[in-house]
Amino acid sequence: MFSHMMVGSNDLDRSKKFYDALFSAIGGREAMVDPKGRLMYMHNGGIFMVTAPIDGQPACHANGGTIGFAMETPEQADAWHAAGVANGGTPIEEDPGVREGAGMKLYLAYLRDPDGNKLCGLHRLG
Repeated sequence: MFSHMMVGSNDLDRSKKFYDALFSAIGGREAMVDPKGRLMYMHNGGIFMVTAPIDGQPACHANGGTIGFAMETPEQADAWHAAGVANGGTPIEEDPGVREGAGMKLYLAYLRDPDGNKLCGLHRLG
């Protein structure tokens, strides 16, 4: 449905530390850095990028926006969340755990990256 996701950052070194830890926690690799200095993560068929805004204005997060990352297990979601918090992220919403609604049962872990982008580690339960 989508080709990639990209978020802005005001400090790419700080973002690299944070996202390298997140992706390492779920079996991914550290960022590749393109000639423009953008961070690129490729994992499980998806591409996630971090960049300084092209227009030169400060990066800011989307109010109401969330970027969801698929997790293989609840334990992987917990490791992802812990890696994020240990590397400059902020836990938000409720503690990681099961949420039910609309006939679905999900394991969710929410945090904000150092620039305020809202992230969710999601595992669909049977």
